[in-house]
Amino acid sequence: MTENRIDRAALKRNLRRAYRSNPAAGVADFLAREIDRRMQERLDYVRLAPQWILDLGCGSGHSLSALQARYPEAALLGVDAEASLLPDANATTSFYLAADAEQLPLSANRFDLVWANLLLPWLSDPMAMLREAMRVLKPGGLLMFSALGPYTLRELRAGFDDGHAHTQTFIDLHDLGDLLLATGFSDPVADMEMLTLTYASLDALIAELRAAGVTCAMQNRRKSLAGRGLRQKLEAHYESLRASRADGRLPVSVEIVYAHAWKGDSDERGQKTEKQMISVVPLRMGKAERSR
Repeated sequence: MTENRIDRAALKRNLRRAYRSNPAAGVADFLAREIDRRMQERLDYVRLAPQWILDLGCGSGHSLSALQARYPEAALLGVDAEASLLPDANATTSFYLAADAEQLPLSANRFDLVWANLLLPWLSDPMAMLREAMRVLKPGGLLMFSALGPYTLRELRAGFDDGHAHTQTFIDLHDLGDLLLATGFSDPVADMEMLTLTYASLDALIAELRAAGVTCAMQNRRKSLAGRGLRQKLEAHYESLRASRADGRLPVSVEIVYAHAWKGDSDERGQKTEKQMISVVPLRMGKAERSR
């Protein structure tokens, strides 16, 4: 089945095009940077003094800069499957490696913290990434990541009825919890929040998705240009959403999932119980306005 498979060549094309259009920033990553900031805030409540930090899907290295400021004594390694996104190693104190997060060329039990901001929607097999994170973490090490939940871009998906994928496949919070436990992580905690981005026009929304390199890269996406009729249906759908809003703008829902879990250490954290439950923090609502 190809419904849930990523077209990796298409994904790389999207990212390279986005980078070429905005090389100074890498991608138009307003949302990724905001989510990264909120992830960083969660570290305020974690007792951790890492010696080695691994950032999976590091892109242009924004997360590593903030992590280095927080943990100045740590050595940091950024990994991304798309080499063109990686910064110049001579211009940073971090190390970088072009590699696949689902099959890391790294030794086991090496890192104290594995970080992954919004990587999961771009993986065909998130479970493989979690296994690799478990493998390279030291006992007692922490995995912290963010993902997008299934309500993300729901307005866009609802505007199509052609049987093709028009967004990535997004994983439910509780399914992520199950994956963490199945991989062997201990004490998983997850929470989510809903953001609403708004746009002045459909063209502005589509342009921002393209600029960020996050247009659909699923195998079963439409590979030919959409006809005029499909575009008109999509516009009519969004105009009906605009009419229902007091601000007269087009809404885009984003469901953000934050999660962390530990690689068990029998000496410090105790033996795993026969049955574990994922702890879910209550949902928070948010709103972000975009002047596009």
